[in-house]
Amino acid sequence: MATMTISLPDPMKEWIETRIKQGDYASASDYVRDLVRRDRGQMEGPELTIEDVRRIVDEARKGGVSKKTLEEFFAEGDRIARERGFFRE
Repeated sequence: MATMTISLPDPMKEWIETRIKQGDYASASDYVRDLVRRDRGQMEGPELTIEDVRRIVDEARKGGVSKKTLEEFFAEGDRIARERGFFRE
């Protein structure tokens, strides 16, 4: 297993130490490995089966054609991103 040295602000280090003391993680390395696994999972996204794709397509077809304009779609996307804290102004 490879070794990596990182620098963290004190509050982050204290946060990790607290999580270890609570029994959530065995060590700082365990905590970081979990973060990397979660990040990889987010980047890769859920794996879809062919049945999932067929169901999604069927649901989309049943929904019909939208009356929204492209500008309305973008505005709705911006609103949702803001609500979820993803929007960068």
